[in-house]
Amino acid sequence: MNVHELKKKFQQLRDYTPEHVNELLDFSKKAYIHNEISILDYRNLVRDLEALGAVIPESFRDGSLISSN
Repeated sequence: MNVHELKKKFQQLRDYTPEHVNELLDFSKKAYIHNEISILDYRNLVRDLEALGAVIPESFRDGSLISSN
């Protein structure tokens, strides 16, 4: 799967066009978690989306979902 195919699938399922590549990054993560795409497709999508400007939120960069407060 490539970014164009991911965007098309996003539009079909969500019935709107993503405004930012971060939406596609989130969508690809959910697709991978739900076994809808392979790890290879996910890796390639993340690489391509990051090249287009997608970023992982700061709160997730340390690999933990638990707040350090």
